[in-house]
Amino acid sequence: MSETPLNSRAVVPDAPELDIDGLLTDRAVRVIVCCGSGGVGKTTAAAAIALRAAEQGRKVVVLTIDPARRLAQSLGLQQLDNEPRQVHGTIGPGQLDAMMLDMKRTFDEMVEAHADREKADSILHNPFYQALSSSFAGTQEYMAMEKLGQLRADRASAWDLIVVDTPPSRSALDFLDAPKRLGSFLDGRFIKILLMPAKFGGRAYTKALSIGVGMFGNVLSKVIGGNVLADLQTFVAAFETLFGGFRDRAEQTYRALQGSDTRFVVVASPERDALREASYFVERLAADRMPLAGLILNRVQPTRIPTLSPAGALAGAERIADQTSPAVTLLQLHAERSALAARQRQVTSRFRAAHPDVAIAALPALATDVHDLDGLRQIGELLHGSTGAA
Repeated sequence: MSETPLNSRAVVPDAPELDIDGLLTDRAVRVIVCCGSGGVGKTTAAAAIALRAAEQGRKVVVLTIDPARRLAQSLGLQQLDNEPRQVHGTIGPGQLDAMMLDMKRTFDEMVEAHADREKADSILHNPFYQALSSSFAGTQEYMAMEKLGQLRADRASAWDLIVVDTPPSRSALDFLDAPKRLGSFLDGRFIKILLMPAKFGGRAYTKALSIGVGMFGNVLSKVIGGNVLADLQTFVAAFETLFGGFRDRAEQTYRALQGSDTRFVVVASPERDALREASYFVERLAADRMPLAGLILNRVQPTRIPTLSPAGALAGAERIADQTSPAVTLLQLHAERSALAARQRQVTSRFRAAHPDVAIAALPALATDVHDLDGLRQIGELLHGSTGAA
């Protein structure tokens, strides 16, 4: 497939152009959040943006949530983990660090940073905490927010740009909703009942527990063991002093995402479901007053001869006497790709009609996956070229 720059106006006529280089060279922008549904190339786009910013002179860290080893390999690293690792092989005066979120390690670090050693040990070794920090719904998204807050606060590193690849979720809204959901759990009625011993004494607690838990506790004990409520009570009692910190840091990071130094970039493929998800996210960002830079439309099918319709190509192929001729194959291939391009333009036009002010940059579909820095560099060049001449 074509690897030449794809003019966004050819894909979405009259759409405002997303100036990627203008975004990356704006020193007032310190955080770029790449978001979108799964499987649209969001992680690759985030890495390419981070590399291009570094090669334009910025000191960048890219935080990815994608555990695929191919990303580490494309950055020239043996592995990615919860600590920033410098990417070697970049060109220019900047620097690129990369890291992959380890949600349990981030949760552990948060506990260790905000509790004394004895209480931290009690929390870290509690079975309920271990389940919460590893598999509770929304924990990954919350910890992505927590890690972003840590990176913003890390002045010693002197990063002037943080690029965040948001977690792969069924809904792109999970990243923004996770702190509220986790906070709701920690503030829930059942948790408050378990906190009563510290507030009312053992006898009142026993009565409240009997009323509030009742049959649920008996059933739960039979299903997962008789010690589960004791483990949960111990966890909540030790964790109580950290609850406020959870909410405060989540609110601080949420407000920071609304700030003038943050930009959101939505990544989508020109497919109905992906663009529907992108549309929801654009609307949510607007409702929450979060700054949207624009949309990267990835894997767009370019056409070499846009004036030759699919029907015209197939008709031309039928008129060739020698049906084994390479010309027949080329015309049929052009018809197939032109039809795909037409479908993509149709679904993209619906997004455009709903969001006429959203700036767009188009990336062509590539023949091979990105597997090294050169591939990421090419993505960056194509993003820059998408706003140039066709």
